[in-house]
Amino acid sequence: MTKIVAGVDSSTQSVKVVLRNADSGELIAHASRPHPDGTEVNPHEWNKALESALDELSKYKIDAISIGGQQHGMVALDSDGAVIRDALLWNDTRSDKAAIALNEEIPDIHLQTGSQLVASFTAAKVRWLADHERSNADKVAAIALPHDWLSWQLGGATKLESLFTDRSDASGTGYFNPVTNQYCRDIFATALRSERDVTLPKVVAPHKFGGETSGGIPIAAGAGDNAGAALGLGAAVGDLVISLGTSGTAFAVSSTSTHDPSGEVAGFADATGNFLPLACTLNAAKIFNTVATTLGISFDEFSTLALNATPGAEGLRIVPHFDGERTPNRPQARGIFHGITHSNFTQANIARAAIEGVIAGMVYATQAVEKLGVSYSRVLLIGGAAKNSAVQQIAADFFAQTIHVPPTGEYVADGAAKQAAWALSGSATPPHWSLGDVTAINPRAEVRDVVESYMELIRV
Repeated sequence: MTKIVAGVDSSTQSVKVVLRNADSGELIAHASRPHPDGTEVNPHEWNKALESALDELSKYKIDAISIGGQQHGMVALDSDGAVIRDALLWNDTRSDKAAIALNEEIPDIHLQTGSQLVASFTAAKVRWLADHERSNADKVAAIALPHDWLSWQLGGATKLESLFTDRSDASGTGYFNPVTNQYCRDIFATALRSERDVTLPKVVAPHKFGGETSGGIPIAAGAGDNAGAALGLGAAVGDLVISLGTSGTAFAVSSTSTHDPSGEVAGFADATGNFLPLACTLNAAKIFNTVATTLGISFDEFSTLALNATPGAEGLRIVPHFDGERTPNRPQARGIFHGITHSNFTQANIARAAIEGVIAGMVYATQAVEKLGVSYSRVLLIGGAAKNSAVQQIAADFFAQTIHVPPTGEYVADGAAKQAAWALSGSATPPHWSLGDVTAINPRAEVRDVVESYMELIRV
C-alpha cells in the first residue's frame, strides 16, 4: 500500500506543502498559501496558512509529515506557551548592533557555534529583546524557531518541554554547537542577560520523529530551509548549491565543520549529519523584480534584454545592496550604480548589470566559503530565479564552469518530505529520489575582468 509523506516549506513569503510517494518520491499533490509581508510577523499567521494548505489536501491520507522553515526567526513564548510578541525574522536588521556586542563579549563564539553573529542570528534578536523590550524579555519561558513552533502547533502545542527541532535549524541560532550537537547555554544566557532556565527545543536526530499530530500522524525533526533544500536535491559532499530566492545563498555540503572568524560564512549543520557552510546575501531575485518593474518591462523582456547586452554591460555596474547586506556584513548599506556613461546607460545594460551584480554577490559568497578550505566539484543552481535563461548563462560565465540546473521544484518542501519518508522507513540513510532531467549550462564568455571589478566594488 502506497505511503504518502507531506513536506512543508514555511518560507518568508509563503507556505508550500507537497505530498509525495514515500518510496518513489513521485509528486502526488501540492498546495500553497501566502504569508504576510514584513520582517516581523505574528507566527499564528503562518499556522493559519499551513492549516489552510493542509485542508486543501485533506482527501489524502498522510502517513508522516515534516516541516522545513526559514532560519533564525525568534518566536518568544511565555510560560503558558503564548507568543509574547511578533516573531523577528531573519531579514530584520534591527539586531545588527546586538550581534556586534555579543561577538565582542564572546570572542570565541565562532569556535563554539561555527559562526560569528550577524543581525540574522536568533541570539542577536534575543539580545535586542533584552535591551529594547525588557518587560517582554522577562516573560520569556521558551524560544523557538519558525519550524520548531509550527511542528509544535501540529502536535497540539501543549507543554513547552514538547518543543523539538533538528541540528540544522538549531545551528542558525548562534547558541548551538553543531559538532557536539548541544546548546551553548552560557551564550544564550549572555544574550538574554539572564541566568534563569529557559526552554529550548530538544534536538531530534534527522531520521527520527519528534512528536505526532492530534490525529496520530508522526512529525519528523524538520530542518532549516537551506538544509531542507540540500536534502531535497540529494546534495552530497563536493556539491555547491547556489539558491536565488528572496535572499541568495551559497552553501556546500562538507564532511568537516567550519569556523569563520570573519562572520561571512555561517558554520551550519545539514540535515543528514554533515555540515553546511553557508554564505547568504540579502539581495537576489527581488532585485530582478524591482529593476524590471522600474524599466516597465516583463521579467521575460528583462531576461531578453540582459542576454542581448554585451557581457560586462559596457562598464556599467550595479552593486545590489538595496536592502543592506549580510555578505559582506553591511546591514546599513544601499545599492550603487557605478560607471554610468551617456552611452552605456541603456535598458539592456541596466538589465544585464542587475543580473551580473546579483551573481557577483554569489561569487563573493562562494569565495568566502572557499577560503575556509571547502572545495566543490559540481555547482547546482536553484530557486525562483534559476529558471531564467539570462540568470543561468550569466551564472555559468561568472563561475567559469558548468552550472547544473535541476527541474523547477519546491526543494525545501521536497527535502522535508524526504526526511519524513526517511524517518518512516527506519533506514540509516535517506531515500534516493530522482531529480529528473538536469540541464547543464556551459560558460560562453570570458568575464574574469568583470568579475574582479565587482569583487573590488563589493570589498569596499
